[in-house]
Amino acid sequence: MQRRQFILAASTLAVATPTLVACSSGASTGEVARDLRRPDAPNTGDRAMLMRELVRHATLAPSSHNTQCWTFRMQGQLITIKPDLSRRCPVVDPDDHHMFVSLGCATENLAHAALANGLQASANFDAAGSGSVAVTLEATRAVASPLFQAIVERQCTRGDYDGKPLSTEELRLLEQAGSGNGVRLLLLTERSAMETVLEYVVSGNTAQMNDPAFIEELKMWIRFSSDEAIRTGDGLFTGASGNPVMPRWFGSRMMGLFFTPKSENERYARQIRNSAGIAVFVSEVSDKAHWLETGRCYERFALQATVLGIRNALLNQPVEVASVRPQFAAAIGLGELRPDLVVRFGRGPTLPFSMRRPVQSVLV
Repeated sequence: MQRRQFILAASTLAVATPTLVACSSGASTGEVARDLRRPDAPNTGDRAMLMRELVRHATLAPSSHNTQCWTFRMQGQLITIKPDLSRRCPVVDPDDHHMFVSLGCATENLAHAALANGLQASANFDAAGSGSVAVTLEATRAVASPLFQAIVERQCTRGDYDGKPLSTEELRLLEQAGSGNGVRLLLLTERSAMETVLEYVVSGNTAQMNDPAFIEELKMWIRFSSDEAIRTGDGLFTGASGNPVMPRWFGSRMMGLFFTPKSENERYARQIRNSAGIAVFVSEVSDKAHWLETGRCYERFALQATVLGIRNALLNQPVEVASVRPQFAAAIGLGELRPDLVVRFGRGPTLPFSMRRPVQSVLV
């Protein structure tokens, strides 16, 4: 689920390359991203159109590096979500943990969208076979919940937060939303506990950034220009994380100059310290079924946060680096359990939305 921004020394680049920054098509990219989140005209008699709308809402879920690692098949009252192995990230996600978390996020969105359209979704995961999720839809009373309405506004917001604590009731609602069958949510709001998390974020981030294979994989998914982001409809658009927009050839070179362990660790330290807290999602069992459930829990957490006006962003370095993960688990009192996701949260401004591929490109 890691969706990285990189530090490009924005003020320096704005002076050195004013034409590149000024001529970016960020506004049009924002409009395209917004259009992707606007519903099609409702037509309750058009079953195929309704099913496509359910899939469209599912695709607004988060995914590692915004790979959108899923395909959908519509058959009568059944929508099957399958992992798209061509979109794997073998360096950052060698066991496909994040891929199945992403499928869980998409499944959760689909369930909320179905209920809003008078359909009850029942999801069955084929853990022993293809790893697909079969979502059966049955008629019920339509309920457009606040979580459904938040789907089009949810985002991973990688900016600074205001550092103010959340209320006890807000924390209760987040914990309730983020807990599930075999998955629990650990909310860390004490500054000492957050500093412990920071220690392992820095450790994991340093290890990753010293790995050339990790950098190459990450760079492959970065979309440096608006045109590139619109053309691919996926990946990590620099403008969505508040960084300058520029041609790939230039951005790739600048990344090598300014994307350093020191600059990234300093940014993570600042952003953890201006967060209201850290959420750690923990599975009772480390297997694909529980990873999928973790994704559903995280998506509910993110949607509930959106309803409350609370931002969140993933900090998954401590769980992505295999040598760091057990140390991190022990440090926060999890023993032998595997922590699945690390998320910072707090109040802050929104940033531009990330892109999505059109529905027809994910249908099989």
